[in-house]
Amino acid sequence: MKIAVPDLISNSYFPAVAAVELGKFAEQGINASIELVFPVNKAYAALRDGEVDCVAGSAHSALAAFPEWSGAKLLCAQAQGMYWFLVMRSDLACERGDVSIVKGRKIGAAPWVEMGLRRLLVAAGIDAERDNVTIAPVPNTDGSSVNFGLMAAKALAERSIDGFWANGMGTEVAVRSGAGRVVLDVRRGDGPAECFNYTMASLAVTDHFLAEQPDKAAAMVRAMDATHTALKQDPSLAAQVGRKVFPEYEASLIAGLIERDLPYYSSAISPEFVTGMNAFARDVGILKGDPAYGDVVARIPQG
Repeated sequence: MKIAVPDLISNSYFPAVAAVELGKFAEQGINASIELVFPVNKAYAALRDGEVDCVAGSAHSALAAFPEWSGAKLLCAQAQGMYWFLVMRSDLACERGDVSIVKGRKIGAAPWVEMGLRRLLVAAGIDAERDNVTIAPVPNTDGSSVNFGLMAAKALAERSIDGFWANGMGTEVAVRSGAGRVVLDVRRGDGPAECFNYTMASLAVTDHFLAEQPDKAAAMVRAMDATHTALKQDPSLAAQVGRKVFPEYEASLIAGLIERDLPYYSSAISPEFVTGMNAFARDVGILKGDPAYGDVVARIPQG
């Protein structure tokens, strides 16, 4: 089984990576591997085209390849809540929670990821055109094997951007280097409350996979639950995984990031989340209808 992730050196999709590296998929009889496919819309295109079996990415981005949720479903969550950070240059006069700092600034964000920031700004009363906010890809992130958060941190340090909207690893690197300062951490309550349910890190598979291999789908959810449990019981396992997959410096940071994320580790996808994500998707123009919970989330056999 090939599982695509759109950012590998990151805490965002770490539960899926850990499920492979800690042997939790193997315990369920699944021979799984992780493949970096950036950006996330290309990962979902690979799922649609049969090049991968699962995407461990942002839930709303499935609509890039499966319009109106036709042909794919969310299998389970990797963690709850929208998980990106707004980080600005530390030399700017910015305070935690002050979204207005983006006015007149250039913000780096990955394709489809940027939608979360755009809608958040609208909810906060900021008009990107009126307020001269430029949201665009980070320079040199046009390859398919880019670790976006780290590239964003590098671009911020070089001052080729004024801020970025990216994952916790990129954020940690930027803050520790002194180049960046966290303005928004939506998962932990910054910004408009509605933003929490714009998206989440999830596992997604095709309807064909669910129809042909329902038992394997159920086993994947069990593997994710087992991974959550293992990391909650022993967060230092994250460092063990990090040493296998990450460069040395980022491997030294990952256990702390995962310990911070543990309260959000649950595979459940609630009806409230689907309602919130649907509303967000309509607001940003990637969804026309109002799909029911069962049109978005897989029905997993029990037992």
